[in-house]
Parts: sequence; C-alpha cells; structure tokens
Amino acid sequence: MHNEQQLAGGLFYLGGNDRRIALFESAYPVPRGVSYNSYLLIDEKIAVIDTVDNAVGDLFFENLAHALAGRQPDYLVVQHMEPDHAATFARFVEKHPAVTVVTSQKAAVMLKNYFGFAGQLLLVKEGDALPLGRRTLTFVGAPMVHWPEVLFTYVPEDGILFSADAFGTFGALAGSVFADRDVFEKEFLDDARRYYFNIVGKYGVQVQNVLKKAAGLKLSLVCPLHGPVWREGFAWYLEKYLTWSAYAPEEKCVAVFYASVYGHTQNAAEIVASAIAERGVRVKVYDVSVTDRSILLAEAFRCSHAVFASTTYNNGIFVSMEQFLGDLKAHAFQNRAYAVIENGSWAPQAGGLMEETLSAMKNMRRIGDKVTVLSSVHEDGADALIALGRLVAEDVANN
Repeated sequence: MHNEQQLAGGLFYLGGNDRRIALFESAYPVPRGVSYNSYLLIDEKIAVIDTVDNAVGDLFFENLAHALAGRQPDYLVVQHMEPDHAATFARFVEKHPAVTVVTSQKAAVMLKNYFGFAGQLLLVKEGDALPLGRRTLTFVGAPMVHWPEVLFTYVPEDGILFSADAFGTFGALAGSVFADRDVFEKEFLDDARRYYFNIVGKYGVQVQNVLKKAAGLKLSLVCPLHGPVWREGFAWYLEKYLTWSAYAPEEKCVAVFYASVYGHTQNAAEIVASAIAERGVRVKVYDVSVTDRSILLAEAFRCSHAVFASTTYNNGIFVSMEQFLGDLKAHAFQNRAYAVIENGSWAPQAGGLMEETLSAMKNMRRIGDKVTVLSSVHEDGADALIALGRLVAEDVANN
C-alpha cells in the first residue's frame, strides 16, 4: 500500500524504511534500520529526485504511481550513483521510457557501467538551471561528498535543498518524515554522527567547501537521502556539520579505549577513567574488542581527548586496537590530545607502536609519558595511572 507524504505544495516524499537490514554497506550495524529517501516535485514539468535501494523498491513505485495519478515524470534527477539510491534506476526507466535523466558527467559514466544505460540524458553541472514551471532546479557540485559524481539540487523559489547523502543519518523514520530538533538530538544525533564520520568523514575539506555553498542559500526545507527532512532548526544541525568537517571536537570530554585479554589492561584503563571523572570531567570507557568500530570512531571524533590502552600481543599492538587505530588513520583522525598506556609481561611494545601511529596523524598532542603496566597493576603502577588521569583531566579543563 502506498505511503507517500506531501512535504509542501507539489513536493512529495516517496521513500521507505528498511528495519530488517543488519549491516549498512555490509559494514555498519544499524539496529534502528535506515530510510531510503526519494522525492517528487510536481510543476508544469514533473521531476523525481533519485530512486531508492531495492529493499524498498516496491513501496517506492507504489508511492510514485499514486502521487503521479496517471501523469508521467519528465525528469529523473540522479544526484548520487551509489546503489542504495540508484539500484532501482533501471526499473524506473523501464516503467517511464520517455523520461530524461538529469545528472552529472561522472554519474553518466557510472550509469553506463552499472546499467548499460544509453537513454536520454541531460548533463548538468554547478550553476546550471532547469525550469519546471513556477519552480526551477539549480545544481550545486558536491564532489567527494562522498563520491566524485555527487550533485545537490536546489529550488531557489522555495528554498528547498535536496542534499544527496549530506545531512543524512542511520535510523528508520517513525511516522513523520520531518526532523524535530529535540527528538533528533535524543534519537538520531548519535547515529548521524556515526553516519558522518564513518561514511563521509574522510572528506572534511570537500564537505567544508560544500557547506560554504549551502550556508549562502535560503533554506526552508533540507531533504537528504537518508533520515528526516529538516524544515526548522536546521542551523543547529548545520553547525554540527561545520564542527565535524573541521575535525574539531564536539565536546570537551575524554574517551578511554582499551584492548585487554585477561582484564589487567582493562583495570588500568578503569583506574585512569576514575581519576579523570574525579576531577569532574566527562569520560566514557570502551573495550575496542567488543564495541563496533563505527561507534569507536564516532566517539573518538566527538571527544576532545582520548586515552589508548593496549596489551602487547605477538610483539605488537593487540589486534583489535591495531585495527581501530588503522580506522582512525584512514578517516583522517586529527586535532586531538591523547595519552598512552601499554601492558606486557616480558617485553612491552604496544605503547611505542601506538605512539608511532598516533604521532604521525595531523595536529596530535600527547599528554604526559606513556604508562607501562607489567602484567598487572600494582601500587606504584596505580599511582602512575592516577597521575596520568589527573593530567588528562587538567588538560581538558585548561584547553
């Protein structure tokens, strides 16, 4: 049964929710599901903005047919070619063979590679305009946000921005497709942060360039390809993106990450965390062998300070910590203060190797000397860990 929703005069939401998906992009847990968004704009000419993933394809076509009420779309705007938004493209053009596909040059190549498409194309670029009647579609280049072919589509008459994957989030929609800031902050912000840093976060410079363009536009509606549509309070969310894309911490706080085999390195991490908390500083503690790395990554970027604690394993960093540090490097982790703790029973090596990785990242600042635990924490070791925790807390307070 169709379930399209009218967002404004002539503007309809055609998307749907996948609540059964376990891993988004076969990588990121989505226990709250995900939405795939598509939009229909009806004027003298009719435009569809992106299609959807196969998971909600049947619902999408039911929504589209009901909203069209026997009319035919003139244009299909393909902003982003990733299959969670373009998988149903071939089915769309088969149902609507007279449609003109509006897209970028790079996306046109991808359409041929994915679908062998050689139909009617209108290639557009930054600054181009496509009149629909009362409304006009204008196009904003958004390369590497987060693929090279991406376009945003803007309707200047009404201040509507179709923002592709930007401003999206994990999490299925419940009833209304509109974002309410208070609800979003409680229910979506953690997922939005995790979505940004794991999927888009490496491309901070490119995101900043696009945000400068978006900040200069009159915005009444912001329509992303995942998650809720913004109609008020968007400036707050835009500020989050400005912070995230500048690699600036969102909060003055500490994340303690540890990799422990038999619990001794965990004990060291907990002692440091307690010393930090005693000084009134917010701190969270994560076992990197248990917590999904997409969550770890988002938390590392959220906090201003981090503590990394690892046991030595095969003369190196314990595997889960090594993988986490590799993820941080791959996502351009930078501009943070950190401390290091290592453990080892006969030849502690993890601390030096972690320091080697972390110090090579951009604008990183180490707090204090690494603390070495020899097998388990004893009285003198506990004192050193407490002292390190207090040093970290003092740095949070003063920076």
